[in-house]
Amino acid sequence: MKFSIGKLARDGLLDNNPVFIQLLGICSALAVTTSLTNGIGMGLAMTAILVCSNVFISLLRRFIPSQARIAAFIVVISTFVTMVDLLLKAYLPSLSESLGLFIPLIVVNCIILARAEAFASQNGVVASLFDGLFMGLGYTLALILISALRELFGSGSLYGVRILPETIPAVAFFQTPAGAFIALALVTAAARALIEKLKAAKAAKIKH
Repeated sequence: MKFSIGKLARDGLLDNNPVFIQLLGICSALAVTTSLTNGIGMGLAMTAILVCSNVFISLLRRFIPSQARIAAFIVVISTFVTMVDLLLKAYLPSLSESLGLFIPLIVVNCIILARAEAFASQNGVVASLFDGLFMGLGYTLALILISALRELFGSGSLYGVRILPETIPAVAFFQTPAGAFIALALVTAAARALIEKLKAAKAAKIKH
């Protein structure tokens, strides 16, 4: 089946972004985004698992019985989640401790299962690799924006470096669960407005 890298990139990053458009992976997007470090770490972990699981499931798609496909997908995904979890514990223990159970919980993350079912099980290895890559990067982008907003206004810093002047007080509300919902709503609204604007501009360009 033919595929377009450009279309896959646009789908993952904008038009079909897993967080802003599909509203998947919201639990982790709310829980781990108290700092930019956590957001980037979680996003890259998800991207690595998406790429690996998509590729492996695509390779095995002709050998997995349809009746057992979900169970097979979970076995594949859990294998790569365990590998990433162990690597983080070995080489980035502070990040692993900060992300806590949300790395193991990637096993049941809707984004991973959705891409396995909707794309990797029906497409070739290369297309599945790029689908996993761009969906993962779209998820990472969402977490970066949400965590940057929460850390900047919640503590006045980014990466632990003070950005806002001391005269501007931090709004601790953004570091709370309720603040996470507000940050998600603000970023999602802005992202959707941008996506609609880009679609309108593209439609106008085609029309003329």
